[in-house]
Parts: sequence; structure tokens; C-alpha cells
Amino acid sequence: MSELYNGFQDLMEDLEKIISNVEKPEKILEIGVKEFTQNLKKLPKPMSQIRKSGYTHLIRTFAYRQKGKEFEVGWGKYYGPMVENGTVKMNARPHLKPCWEKNKEKYYSKMIKEIFN
Repeated sequence: MSELYNGFQDLMEDLEKIISNVEKPEKILEIGVKEFTQNLKKLPKPMSQIRKSGYTHLIRTFAYRQKGKEFEVGWGKYYGPMVENGTVKMNARPHLKPCWEKNKEKYYSKMIKEIFN
């Protein structure tokens, strides 16, 4: 009978630990967002025609910010969405969406691992 009690006690302790980790879901989400942003910054940087000083490549401008309980990942340059989605005069050259689709399971597993730590 004492083994059963210890099993339930262990379960309660584990559940309390999980609940305390999930009380601030932003902390868990930020782990996945940070990893995603780091992967985006590692993407290959195609040669640019711009040679002036002070120029920063679009890939290097990836960042995230917290907006309430959500996070936004995006570019530091206004034309990032135009490159990703294309325009009337330019075909899309997506890089954000393919990176997410390729690695999303890795981000999910890191967040889940943090919940159970």
C-alpha cells in the first residue's frame, strides 16, 4: 500500500513542477522563438548588389519581439515581407516559412522539454 502512496506522491510532485513551468507560457514560447531566430540568422546570405557602407543584409536583421503574450518574428527591414511573399514585379523568394516548416518539430521538442524540466 505504501508503494501506491509513493507513486501518487511522485505524480503530484511531477504535476506541480509542470504546472509551475507552464504558469508563464511566454517563457516557454520564447525558447522556441529564440531558436527559430538563430536558425534564420544562419541562412545563406546571397550576394547583394549594394556596396555602400552601413548596409546590413536582410538575413542579419531577423529579430523577435514580445507583444502581450505572443511573439512576433520578422525582419528589421521594411522590405522583408516583399522578398518573402513577392510583389507584382518580383517573384517570392521565401526563406522564413521554409525554415519554420523544416525545423518546427525541433522547436516544439525544445519547448516541451522545458515544460518537463
